[in-house]
Amino acid sequence: MARIIAGVATSHVPAIGAAIDNGKTEDPYWQPLFAGYQPSQKWMRETKPDVVILVYNDHASAFSLEMIPTFALGCAAEFAPADEGWGPRPVPVVQGHPELAWHMAQSLVLDEFDITIVNKMDVDHGLTVPLSLMCGQPEAWPCPVIPLAVNVVQYPPPTAHRCYMLGKAIKKAVASFDRDLRVVIFGTGGMSHQLQGPRAGLINSAFDQAFLNNLTKDPEALVRMSAVEYLREAGSEGIELVMWLIMRGALDDEVEEVYRFYRVPASNTAVGHMIIENKG
Repeated sequence: MARIIAGVATSHVPAIGAAIDNGKTEDPYWQPLFAGYQPSQKWMRETKPDVVILVYNDHASAFSLEMIPTFALGCAAEFAPADEGWGPRPVPVVQGHPELAWHMAQSLVLDEFDITIVNKMDVDHGLTVPLSLMCGQPEAWPCPVIPLAVNVVQYPPPTAHRCYMLGKAIKKAVASFDRDLRVVIFGTGGMSHQLQGPRAGLINSAFDQAFLNNLTKDPEALVRMSAVEYLREAGSEGIELVMWLIMRGALDDEVEEVYRFYRVPASNTAVGHMIIENKG
């Protein structure tokens, strides 16, 4: 059967993608950040997952205010990089895994998650930047990717608890797929940041570090937090952290933190990253 073996949490700051695409990764401002992901790229090469499930939020590329699904599962065979106003990123087309994605859709709906099935979708920096950070600049991404877009842009977002429970349902769905696949799930976005208003530029490093600690040691503490608490502590865009809880819910209760990286700032954002493996 298929099984989720590990989770990856990482920020998906658009300026990181621009730094990669414009050859600025060795600039003094950016070099420490990219150096922090070198161990992660080595881990990715050694782990060799068969499929990645990548949880991210769309930034008005595939969806708009005309249609806002809370959870949208990409079931297509491929997903092109989105044009976010300055042309698509020069990265490979994302190859999907329709068989597993459709199986997940069926399992999740039967578990009473009203998943939106998406058969055509361009993917923006929310998905491509994490792939670049974890995989470098290959001619093709090393494995198929199933996108799971979460609405954390337009009120109301899903609760932390709902996201955590969705992760558990994803774990169940993957485990019931009748092919021997090793799956890694990414939770992306965050950490603390706010892009507008009187608190623009907010970074709460103390909260970020506590969140990273609890992600492995006490995820239930993070699940109990309300959206208002996330907004207050981590800023308006810090609500993206609930997507990390989908990843965490899809792992076992007993996990091991194998790598952590944190840096501020990158653009005007706190960048956080963690690799978590199941102990079993």
